[in-house]
Amino acid sequence: MDINAFYRGEAFDAYEYYGAHISPEGTVFRTYAPHASKVAVVGDFCGWKDMPMTPVGDGRSFELLIPEAEEGMRYKYRVYDRNGHFIDHCDPYGFGMELRPGTCSVVRDISGYTFSDSEWLEQRTDCRDKPLNIYEMHLGSWKRVSDEDENGWYTYSELAEMLPDYLTEYGYNYVEFMPLSEHPADESWGYQITGFFAPTSRYGTPEQLMELVDALHAKGIGVIMDFVPVHFAVDHYALTEFDGTRLYEFDDDDAGYNEWGSRNFIHSRGEVRSFLCSAADYWLTVYHIDGLRMDAVRNLIYWNGRDYLGENKYAIQFVKDMNCGLKARHPSAILAAEDSSAHPKVAAPVFDGGLGFDYKWDLGWMHDTLEYFQSAPMYRTRDYHKLTFSMLYFYNEKYILPLSHDENVHGKATVLQKMNGQYDDKFPQARALYMYMIAHPGKKLNFMGSEFGQLREWDEKRQQDWDMLKYPLHDSFREYIRRLNHIYLTHTALHYDYDPTNFRWEDCSSTDRCVYAIRRNSADGDILAVLNFSDWYQPDYSVDIGEEYTAELLLDSDSQLYSGTTPEGETVFTQESGRLSMDIPPYSGRMFLLKHAVQK
Repeated sequence: MDINAFYRGEAFDAYEYYGAHISPEGTVFRTYAPHASKVAVVGDFCGWKDMPMTPVGDGRSFELLIPEAEEGMRYKYRVYDRNGHFIDHCDPYGFGMELRPGTCSVVRDISGYTFSDSEWLEQRTDCRDKPLNIYEMHLGSWKRVSDEDENGWYTYSELAEMLPDYLTEYGYNYVEFMPLSEHPADESWGYQITGFFAPTSRYGTPEQLMELVDALHAKGIGVIMDFVPVHFAVDHYALTEFDGTRLYEFDDDDAGYNEWGSRNFIHSRGEVRSFLCSAADYWLTVYHIDGLRMDAVRNLIYWNGRDYLGENKYAIQFVKDMNCGLKARHPSAILAAEDSSAHPKVAAPVFDGGLGFDYKWDLGWMHDTLEYFQSAPMYRTRDYHKLTFSMLYFYNEKYILPLSHDENVHGKATVLQKMNGQYDDKFPQARALYMYMIAHPGKKLNFMGSEFGQLREWDEKRQQDWDMLKYPLHDSFREYIRRLNHIYLTHTALHYDYDPTNFRWEDCSSTDRCVYAIRRNSADGDILAVLNFSDWYQPDYSVDIGEEYTAELLLDSDSQLYSGTTPEGETVFTQESGRLSMDIPPYSGRMFLLKHAVQK
């Protein structure tokens, strides 16, 4: 590590210097504590008695080689302030931590695993013109060994045997893990972090996480991880007042705390910027993670996320520099912003005046779409253009369409539960909703459980309700989502999201019918989706496709295969003089492949 680059905020490799590094002579401990009067290491290897560290370089960092310190041993830094008082802190750059409620760092060897994913990494792309179907999940509540045991999780290794095949079968080509960095409270879901370089010990060791990533890559599945560059946990054993001063956070409480009650990073300090840039690079380099979803980007753009307080120019410059550095080191990695602001060019290159992200979550699309489906059918003619509005601004950014954990969690109802009406009415509406989502331009993200119609709100302490699959409506819903996802993966017309010539409304004016028709174009054949979001039968509907095209039905959401009303194999459309004509059942969608009648 270049120490001057570290101070300037330009280091992406600080974890190669700081932390606990195993060597043939023992373990070398290094930490950065510029305002400490002295620092000692305490741990399992010394009976938790002070082992004084030596100031190195310009005296702002401390170092000690301990021959007795081995893999798996616990330790902390005993940091003394200028008045001689001390607090025992976990290692800011530590590669492992013990299971909560323990707060110690753990010596971990992160160089022992040999990946077998070189072919995957060589062909990996940012999916700009390829399918990107993301399965967002919380590792501790997808499946569990036991809901009664608060520690009843599967390990990373056990998940490596289950998850890749499941995602492949159901048509997801990327998985997004909610934060895996160590955190003290299960209820924070990983967003209140104490160990930015330590995979949570809830599910095993760093090597086991590497095994999981490797297994996913072997199945052709990319891995995105949530990354939190805005704030950190308030716990004093971690980053808070690390060297007796507010080293990582603001001196001013008004700027230093946020709406979640956590501490804000002070991005104007070079050593803080280097800490975060290095943490981001660490997951991409050491664990072969394929992308990062940056949490709460609005709170980086504006002071505490409030636009009336003005832009935080230091944090904005940090974002630009971090994204440029990560893309230079990992050109094919995906950088996605969870951002609720209207700040322009979030997903545009820095050289073009942007923030340097590849994608931005389209939270406006999410809110408008769910509000539409929550409303009673009698109001959908009034709200018809809530579903067309997104295309008026779509090309301003490179969007991902998210139906994430936030839309399925405590007090909000799951996506299926949000559908208007009683139990039986929710499924046809949800089938039509997901067809609309697949047909709409933008990459896709859905939360675990949505594929089989999870009804109970997500709870981080319980696994998904897999027993619901014994009920036909849920089982057939999963079969429908599997078919829909594989259509998305295999038809190129659905992949060129950001080319304006790829999309057009074939019908966005049937307000009284609540019928829409979306067309996606490609040389390999067009995709047409016809969608009826009303609760009444729509007879004699027709849409122009052009006389040079022939239509093939790919998917009917009302098929009896998926617990609809239309017998499988029944003719549901006619084609004459370049028009498709059909009667459309309530709450249903049909997806067609359109090909030139004469192939060139």
